[in-house]
Amino acid sequence: MSRVAGNKTRAAMPDIKPDTKKLSRQQARDLDIEIGFLEGVIQRDRNYVEALQLLGDDYTRRGRYREGLTVDRRLVRLCPGDPLVHYNLACSYSRTRQFRRAARALLKSLENGYRDFDWLRKDPDLETLRQHTLYKDIETLLEMLEKDEA
Repeated sequence: MSRVAGNKTRAAMPDIKPDTKKLSRQQARDLDIEIGFLEGVIQRDRNYVEALQLLGDDYTRRGRYREGLTVDRRLVRLCPGDPLVHYNLACSYSRTRQFRRAARALLKSLENGYRDFDWLRKDPDLETLRQHTLYKDIETLLEMLEKDEA
């Protein structure tokens, strides 16, 4: 999973299948317990960034992408200059097949300094975005950024 840390009102959003990596029954149970704990922490402090990041990651690992997207959108409001937060938002948008938003969030992460280009190119959370025509422009930008850093 690439992320560290939504708009659930869109009725036309397709069903999204979780990763092909299966959790064991025990792992799923442990993850559900951790999610419940973190949700309780967030109820007490809605702006607890580290807890939100963990909760977003757990939602994604559990295949609860829409809930992870909601967390990522909140994190972007709390940490607007953090490149990893925008990267994770791009991953959530890609997982929920919102490609224009995913591309915008990914560009924002690059603008804010995200530079793990190798991971970006193989991150399973961005697979659907990489298959979309919007990604072509992002790849061109990545190549330019790589030349600038060389």
